[in-house]
Order: sequence, then C-alpha cells, then structure tokens
Amino acid sequence: MKNVDADFLALPLSAITQAAINSAKDAGASHVDVRIERTRTGLLSLRDAKPETQSDETNAGIGVRVIVDGAWGFASTPEITVDAAIRMAHTAVAMAKTSKPLSTELVSLVSEPVYANQVWVSDYEVDPFSVSDSDKKDRLAYLSNELLKSTIVNHTSAHAMYVKEQKHYADSYGTSTTQQRVRMQTQIEAISTGDHGFESMRTLAQPAGFGWEWMGNTHWNWDDEIAELPTLLAEKVAAPSVIPGRYDLLVHPSNLWLTIHESIGHATELDRAIGYEANYAGTSFATPEKLNTLKYGSQLMNVTGDRNTAHGLSTVGFDDEGVAAQQWEIVKDGVLVGYQLDRRIAARVNRDRSNGCAFADSPAHVPIQRMPNVSLAANPSGPTYEEMVASIEDGIIIKGDKSWSIDMQRYNFQFTGQQFHRVKNGKVIGQLKDVAYQATTTDFWGSMKVVGGPSTYVLGGAFNCGKAQPGQVAAVSHGCPSAIFEKVNILNTVAEAGK
Repeated sequence: MKNVDADFLALPLSAITQAAINSAKDAGASHVDVRIERTRTGLLSLRDAKPETQSDETNAGIGVRVIVDGAWGFASTPEITVDAAIRMAHTAVAMAKTSKPLSTELVSLVSEPVYANQVWVSDYEVDPFSVSDSDKKDRLAYLSNELLKSTIVNHTSAHAMYVKEQKHYADSYGTSTTQQRVRMQTQIEAISTGDHGFESMRTLAQPAGFGWEWMGNTHWNWDDEIAELPTLLAEKVAAPSVIPGRYDLLVHPSNLWLTIHESIGHATELDRAIGYEANYAGTSFATPEKLNTLKYGSQLMNVTGDRNTAHGLSTVGFDDEGVAAQQWEIVKDGVLVGYQLDRRIAARVNRDRSNGCAFADSPAHVPIQRMPNVSLAANPSGPTYEEMVASIEDGIIIKGDKSWSIDMQRYNFQFTGQQFHRVKNGKVIGQLKDVAYQATTTDFWGSMKVVGGPSTYVLGGAFNCGKAQPGQVAAVSHGCPSAIFEKVNILNTVAEAGK
C-alpha cells in the first residue's frame, strides 16, 4: 500500500483547515468545509515515434466553502498558508452574506458520520512521476515504431496523460481526510493515407486508476495489441461501407462504456433529473416521479453506482463533502431504482444520506454532484465472448469509441466506434466501415437480449467528463461486459453526412 507523499503531509494541513474553520464559524457560518489540494498532471505526445509535446503542471491551493443563514459562500487562493486560509474564510462568509438576498431557497446538507484523521491512497504500484522522461518516451516510441514497420501505417500518434491528485479535507463537524490517487491514460493510433483516403485505428486500452505499471504487459497487453493493429487497419481500409438497416449488435466494453456514460451516467445525476443542473448538456428524461417505475431496459439490466471499485477513475475513500465511499443500485432488473447524490441534493429531495458524489476538480472550484463509477453488471452465468459471437446469425461487432451525439434529455443518441466486424451465422466474415448505431435510451437498453459473463467484463472510462458552469472536468470509469442488442438501427455515416 502506497503512502501519501511526505512533502504533501509536511504542509501544515490541520493548522490551515482549523484556522479557516474557526474563523468562518466566528464570523457566523453554520457550516464550513475546507479543501487543500495539489494536482500534478503530466502529458506526453509523440508523432511518428518522435516527441511532439510534453508538459508537467501542478495546480494547488485552498478552497473554503461556508453556509451562512442558509446561503452558500466560497473563496479560494493558490497560497497554502494559515494567514491565507483565514482571509479566505472571511471572504467566503462575506460572499454568503452578499448572496443571501438573491437566494431563492435555504441551503441545507444531510448529515454524515464524522471521520477523523482518515488516510486513503488509491491502488497503484509505480508513481508515473517517478519514471524518467526518457523511459516514458522510449516506451511510447517503441510501440509507435512497431506500428511504423507495417506498410499500411503511414503515421502514428501516441498520447499519455498521468495525474496525481492529493486532497486534505476538513469540516466544522470534525471530519478530516487526506487522500492521494493516481491515474493513467494512453492512446496509440495508427494512420493510413493514400488513394483510399484517410483511415485510422486506435488502441482499445482504457484509462484507469493505475500508475506507470499500466504501460507494461501485465494489466493490458500492449505489445500484442500493437502487433495486431496494422492487420486490423488494413482490413478497415479495404472494408465495404455498411448498408443501413437493423442488425443485432455485439457491443464490446471498449464501446459500451461510453453509451453507459451518456445514456445512464448523466441521466441519473439527480441534480439534472430535478432540473437543478441544466447549463452543461441539459437535464434528464429520468425524472424523480419515474423512480421505481421507469422501465429503463430489459430485465437483464443491472447498473450500480460506486466510488470504491478497484482502479476506478472515480474511486476515492471519501468525497469532497466528507462522505464515505459507497456502492448502490441505479437500475435493478431493468427498472430505475436510484440516483447519484451529494449532500445538498440529498437534502433537497428529503433523502437521509448522500451516496458520496461530490467532487471539485480544483481548489478554485466549488464541489458539485459528479458522476461515480457507473457500471453494468455481468451475468454471473453468462456466455463467453466467443460463445456470444457464435450465437449471432446476422449482426455487427462494435469495438472502441469514437464520436457520439445525444440530446439534451439524454434520450435520443447515436454512437460510432473504432472497429466494426460483420458476423454471419456465428462467424466473423470481415470488417465494415462508416457505421453508427442510433436509438432512444429505453429502446436500446430494452433490446439487450444477452449479457456476457464475468470473463467479458472490462473497466472503461474517460478523463474528461465535463459538467457545470464554470465548467469542471472529472475522470470516471464504467465497467461492463460485452452485450448483444437485438435489431438496432444502423446508419451509414457517409450517407448521413451527405444529406
């Protein structure tokens, strides 16, 4: 088990937070929470195996949030000192008093047990910032050069992003937590140009809560995938364009995670569902009166939210309101049964407790309700991937994510992908291109007729989920098995673009 970095622990964390809490309470605050944060983000990009861009940035500071007479106040500073914390406490209280006349409702938070002096570190082995720049470049260059050995590959791009996030949280009830988590994302793309135009094929490896060990072959077999990529790209270059129509779809987790994210993850954020959040990407069709009645999908559909999945991008010990990590049901046997909550939204809808979904992406931003890991459960006795392929008479396999579109209610959507394999009578007979699948959320999940077994389950996700105004970005994972959907509408993207 890793420890929180000594230089972060060497900061006067308790002295700073306690000074802010005492000052804000003395000035009239009924609630105070303080975050001291430091997030380091590294980025490395190669073009044709040669370095293109590299950056290493650290964002640090203090954020103080208060409630005064039922109104929010917030202030932040990049200066991590006791004096700065006291100033921010007074500023936050002044902001609350200023905003009080404009408030349309009293802010209240549901209660949470007190967790004193808690320390949590994510499950990783090698701090990516402990690996030399040359070793990082060498690994990405090696994989890129392996692709460039193929005549079908004219260019490559390789991108790696690695993040170490550290937070100390304390509030006026006595909770204090110190956390550190690390995450990695790498994508390598092979590009083919020529008389056929432009085609590309990208690795299917997903971002996850790993350190640099992710770039070995233990958790993801990079070398094998890179070896296969030129053949897949050559097949795609020569592939026919899809004939629009209705097909059975076998959707691989490397694609299905994004459909979960857009049509379930965002749709079951309760602040969206009650209309409280609408500035970024709209509200939701899954409104509260439909709880326990809305048929979200087939009876095979079981979806959970959690903040404690191993290596999940949204996995923490405690959220940014001091709420302990939990797991809960969102869809059970195809029916909507739960939402994502923070302490404010939970109080607003008369719930007893938050399920720990508060997050702020920097000390300069206020914590808001953000998506946990939202995952589709595998069928414990479900088929293997090979058995699923063999069961398809006339269909398409979709792997990898690419572009997507969904409406402001999270209801009508279309998605594309990286790989499209034609299946006839249980056999893969070649690739297609220009494929997109289109449906409404409930029709799509209602058409799910086979859910794969545990051997087909993969944890997918993204670093860049956006929400709120001013905008915030969060990393989130979505685990799922492969699944078969019956008679889904397939569009030809080239034909659609030409209309």
